[in-house]
Amino acid sequence: MNRLAGEPSAYLRQHAHNPVDWQPFDEAAFAEAAARKVPIFLSVGYAACHWCHVMAGESFEDPAIGDYLNTHFVSIKVDREERPDVDDAFMAATQALCGEGGWPMSVFLTPDGRAFHAGTYFPPSPVSGRPSFMQVLAAVQEAWTERRDQVERTAAELAQALSQPLWTVRAAPPAEVELAGVELGVADRPDWTGAAAASVIAMADAEDLVHGGLGQAPKFPPTPALEFLLRHAASGADTASVALGLAGRTLGAMVHSALFDQLGGGFARYSVSADWSEPHYEKMLYDNAGLLRALVQWVRLAEHVPDAGTPASAVAPLSVADARDAAAVVVHWLLREMRLPGGAFASSLDADTVIDGVHHEGASYQWTLAVIQLAARECTATEEESLALADAVAGAMRVGAGAVPLNPGRALSADEQQAWERIKPALLAARAGRVMPARDDKVVAAWNATLMGALAEAAMVLEEPAWLAAAVELGEYLHEVHWDGQLFRVSHSGAARGIKGLLEDYAACANAYLELYAATGDPRWFDFAGQLVQVLEEDFIADGVVFNHGAHGDSAAALQGSRFADPFDNATASAVALLAGVFASWAAYTGSHRHAVIVENLLAGVPELARRAPRAAGGLLAVAQAMEAGPLELAVVGPAGPARDALLRQAWLSPSPGMVLAVWDGSGTAPVPLLEGRSPAQAGDTSGDVAGDVAAAPLAYVCRNMVCARPVTTAQELRDLLR
Repeated sequence: MNRLAGEPSAYLRQHAHNPVDWQPFDEAAFAEAAARKVPIFLSVGYAACHWCHVMAGESFEDPAIGDYLNTHFVSIKVDREERPDVDDAFMAATQALCGEGGWPMSVFLTPDGRAFHAGTYFPPSPVSGRPSFMQVLAAVQEAWTERRDQVERTAAELAQALSQPLWTVRAAPPAEVELAGVELGVADRPDWTGAAAASVIAMADAEDLVHGGLGQAPKFPPTPALEFLLRHAASGADTASVALGLAGRTLGAMVHSALFDQLGGGFARYSVSADWSEPHYEKMLYDNAGLLRALVQWVRLAEHVPDAGTPASAVAPLSVADARDAAAVVVHWLLREMRLPGGAFASSLDADTVIDGVHHEGASYQWTLAVIQLAARECTATEEESLALADAVAGAMRVGAGAVPLNPGRALSADEQQAWERIKPALLAARAGRVMPARDDKVVAAWNATLMGALAEAAMVLEEPAWLAAAVELGEYLHEVHWDGQLFRVSHSGAARGIKGLLEDYAACANAYLELYAATGDPRWFDFAGQLVQVLEEDFIADGVVFNHGAHGDSAAALQGSRFADPFDNATASAVALLAGVFASWAAYTGSHRHAVIVENLLAGVPELARRAPRAAGGLLAVAQAMEAGPLELAVVGPAGPARDALLRQAWLSPSPGMVLAVWDGSGTAPVPLLEGRSPAQAGDTSGDVAGDVAAAPLAYVCRNMVCARPVTTAQELRDLLR
C-alpha cells in the first residue's frame, strides 16, 4: 500500500497515486524489508526537481514497473529538503559507488539500510550506454537472489568506508597535540591572508571572461564564494580589486540574464548554458536569500564600483542602481509569491508547469515575438507604434519566433529600459493568465533564517522599513512554531513536523537572530540567539569534533556519511561556516574569549580547504575575513532621533566584514555586554575625550576585542573610523 497521501511533504504527496507502494523513510518501512527479506529501493528528490518529474512520469507511473517494485523491493521516497541527513548519507554512498551524484537519486539498500548499488536518473529505455530502469531493477534483483554474499560484502565495505569523515572539523585540537602553554589549545593562527589571496586568484582564473561567472556549463550562482569575494573586496588587501571586479561582473552577468526572472523577479537554480540564457527554472528560497545579501553588499561597496571592470572581460560589473533595483525586485517577488500565512516563506517554485497533466519545463516564463506583439498592442495607440515597441523589447530581451525566456545579456540602454517599463504591465497581465509552477509550501528553518537576516540587512541598507517588518514577522514565526526548547527543521501549515534541527538550522537561526537584533535593537532577539548558541556549543561539539546532528537528534540521524559536519560549501555556505560565523559574532558582542578560540580552531583548516577547492571554501573564507577585520564591534548609545539615526545609517553602509552593531538609548541596564560601560555624551560633560557642549548627544564606539577608539558623535567621524 502506498503510504504517502498523508505526508506533509509536497514532494512525497506528488507520488501518492503512483502504482508503486511508496513508504516514507521510517522504521516501519525498514521492518517490512527485513520481514520480507527483500532489498530497499530508496528514491530521493525534491518538489521543484525537473528530472525527478521526468523519471516519475516515465517509470514510477508505469504499472509494470510498479508491480515489479512492489513484488521484489520495499520502495522508500525521501524529500531531500526535509531530510538532508538522509540525502547526505546516501549521496556519499552514490558518489562512492558510481562516481556521480544528483537528483533523482536512486539507491538500493540492504534491509538494515546499507547501500550496495546506486545511480541517479534512469531512463525507461537504454540510451547512450545508460541502462533502462527496468534493466537496473532486474540486475539488482538477480544479484540479491543469486549473489547475496557479494552484495553483503559490497555493503559492508562501503559502510566501513563511509563511517569515517573525509575531513574532521574540530572546535578544539586533539588532546594529544595541544601545544603546552597555548591558552585553550589554540595553535598559531594559520595564514588566512595568503589563503584568501590565493583563492581570489584561483577564482579569477576560472572566470568566464565572455559570459561572466565561474567555470562553464552548467553554471551555478557561486553564492558563498560571492560572500567571500565581497568581504575580501572591502579588506584593502592587494587582491581586493581583483575580488571586487570578479564579484561585480558575476553579479552583472546573472542579473542581466535569463537566470534572473526579468519580469517577475527571483533567480533560477542554475543555467544549463554557459551564457546564462537557458535557466533550469526552479526558484529556490536559499538561492534568492543568499543572492539578496550579495546584492546588498555590492551596494555597500558603491564607492569602489568604478574600479570593478577589467579590459580582459566582455562583461560589465553590475551598476549600483541596477543592484538596488534587482534587490527590490527579489524582495517584491518573495513577498508576493513565496510568503505564507504567518510570515514564513515557502521552499521553492517548481521548474515545471503542468498543463493538462503534462509537465512543461519553464513554460510559464517563456515568450515569443508574437506574444510580445500582442502585449505591445495593449499599451500603444497605433499599429506602427506597437510594432516599434515590440521590436525594441524583443531585441532587448532576445526574443524571436520560438518560445524563450527573457534574456537581455547586458544592461539595457536608456531607450530599451523605457520600452521595457512601458510594456511590462501588459506582460505581467499576460503571465497572470498562465498556469504557474507549483509551490512547495514547507518551511525550512535554515533557509528562512538566512532570508530573515538578508531581509533585515537589506531593509537597513536600502531604507525599506516594510522589509524589516517582514523580517520581524518571520522571526516571530520561527520562534513560535519551530522552537519548543529544541529547534525543528521543518514546519507545514503552521505546525512543526519531522526531525529536529541540524547544525545548519541552529547556526543559521542564531546568525539571523543576531542580525535581527542589530536591525531592531530588540534585546529578546539577542537573548534567543544566545539560547541557540548554547545549544550549538553543548549539543553539536563533542570531544572537540563538530557534528551535523546534535545530542537531541533523532535515532535515524546517525546515518553513516552524514554524521560529521562537512566544511565544504554547496549551494549555500557550509554549516561549519555558519557555526564559525555565529560564534565570531557572539564573541564580538559578548567578549567571550572561549567562543573566539572555537572560531580560530574551526578556521584552522582554511588554507588547506582553500587549496583543494577555493570555490567550495567561500563560507569559511568569508568568516576568516571577518576575523582578520576584528570583526569590528560598533556600539551606538544615546536617545533616538535624527542624530542617532545618522550614526546608524553610516553604520549600515559600512562594508566592514562581519561587523556587529548594538544600539541602546543609554537608560537602565545595558542589554548586551558590548554596551556595558558605554554612555551618551551628557550636557556639560567634559570628562574623557568627549566634548562637553553637546546635549545628550548619541555616541558611536568603534571597538575591537572590546577595546574602543575615542567615541564620535557625527556620521563623518564614524565613517572615517570604520574605514
